[in-house]
Amino acid sequence: MHELSIAMAVVDQVQEAVGAGDRVTSLTLRIGELAGVVPEALDFSFGLAADGTALAGARLLIETVEGRAHCDGCGRDAPTGMPPVLWCAGCGANLTLLAGRELDIVSVVLDEEAGHVPNR
Repeated sequence: MHELSIAMAVVDQVQEAVGAGDRVTSLTLRIGELAGVVPEALDFSFGLAADGTALAGARLLIETVEGRAHCDGCGRDAPTGMPPVLWCAGCGANLTLLAGRELDIVSVVLDEEAGHVPNR
């Protein structure tokens, strides 16, 4: 299950980016449908990887990116579908993949109360 290694890498990257004492409340990832990631497995793995870190208890949000390709023959852009079809339905030429393999950290939301020292 490579989703656990992905989750661990995401947690490591976010922890490096946030300040000491910060707590993450939510994290948004953009994942292409052709990236080979099972969202449910990643969500489960994220909970395990985040345990004991600044991301513990954070909500994981996943934006799915549709696989899209461009025909080098006729210039048509179209969805690849799943499983992907990488030849043009119109002219039969090979398609060049445009989108669908993404795995990006889009946003990190911090708890505004964490690490806050009240005025005395």
